[in-house]
Amino acid sequence: MSERADLLNTPDFSELVRVGARIGCLSFGGPAGQIALMHHELVDERRWVSEDQFLHALNFCHLLPGPEAQQLATWIGWKLHGTRGGLAMGLLFVLPGAVVILALSMLYAAAAGLGWFSALFLGIKAAVLAIVVQALLRIAGRALGTPTKKIIAMAAFIGLAAFAVPFPMVVLGAGVFGMVLAKRRPDLLGVKASAPVEPSGPRPWGATMRTIAVGGMIWALPLALVLTTLGADHVLWKIGVFFSQLAVVTFGGAYAVLSYMAQQAVDGFGWLRPGEMADGLGLAETTPGPLIMVTQFVGYLAAFRSPEPFGPYLAGFLGAVLTTWVTFVPCFMWIFAFSPWLDRLENAPRLKGGLAAITAAVVGVIANLTLWFVLHVLFARIAPISAGPITLDLPDIASLDWKALVITVASAVMIFRLRMGIITTLGVCALAGLVLAGVVLAGV
Repeated sequence: MSERADLLNTPDFSELVRVGARIGCLSFGGPAGQIALMHHELVDERRWVSEDQFLHALNFCHLLPGPEAQQLATWIGWKLHGTRGGLAMGLLFVLPGAVVILALSMLYAAAAGLGWFSALFLGIKAAVLAIVVQALLRIAGRALGTPTKKIIAMAAFIGLAAFAVPFPMVVLGAGVFGMVLAKRRPDLLGVKASAPVEPSGPRPWGATMRTIAVGGMIWALPLALVLTTLGADHVLWKIGVFFSQLAVVTFGGAYAVLSYMAQQAVDGFGWLRPGEMADGLGLAETTPGPLIMVTQFVGYLAAFRSPEPFGPYLAGFLGAVLTTWVTFVPCFMWIFAFSPWLDRLENAPRLKGGLAAITAAVVGVIANLTLWFVLHVLFARIAPISAGPITLDLPDIASLDWKALVITVASAVMIFRLRMGIITTLGVCALAGLVLAGVVLAGV
């Protein structure tokens, strides 16, 4: 049987590009909305892939680090037209949002010192807090199906919030624990035995190694250029290395790494000011494409604020492009390298156990992100309190921002009670920030 014999329709490449561009421009709403859009367009309407293929590939993409919706789009393109199809669908899923977030980052950097702009983003930050709580509840409801998973989530939260365990260690530790537990008691993780899938051919070791070698060189090329021309002390080198490392452990989507990214960008590198990560997430929520595009916002501001030997806007542009490159090139590499193994992955219960544990840990990670946003959005001053290995960040109650609190409560009502969309909620809260700050729009 040929690789496409079970497809109902096979588009030509130009049609694939047109539909990929349409999906890329309409992919708002985070991974759930993006996956639903692709299912409607590609399974229900055009019947390019079957229901089983779509779900099989989605499960595969959940095993990989990076945004699962973008990788699913890449896989569908690869399935239909090989490498060039995967590149087309994956790039078209990313590029519209990348262009928009770049423009918004430039505006943000240029206008951040203006009073009306700060008031605008006061409302956006407060709305983001409610949006993150919504994401936490949604993911927890889906991921914590057993008591063991709830314990893993709680352990991840405590490790991050009280013991300052690095985020990569939380992810890797959960994965190893899940793989070990899946061998003895897979039921504790909700991993069910499935009928073995007969592999479609010999193990493609050679093709996988070649793909990883080529992909790794493409991934590292701009980093090598930065290192040889600007040196290891330049901000572009630090940006490239940091986001390359992040790309390897980005399981569970953008929410899972935001707290770690914010802590490193604010406290570790000094690229962002407290609260600016919430601003970036608010911008990313209003653009199409993967939410992890918020990394581009961070990369732009980091280079914009340490531009030498370039001008600020050129440096910011280079930082944004480099960040996007090292974030998404690995996503293509994973798909092209491991898609030929898709059938065999269904026969890997330990891998499923590791993923189940990581998914549970991600709930604890997002809970820690929620706490981080609460502290930095609602309070102006935070004091760390240490006792042995435990370190807690406690707010100064007197520094509570009542305007942020009012907008946060209002955004929670809009999202949870009135069921308003994210973009509408962000718009209303941004306007509320202007009003509460006493800004007269006509006088701007």
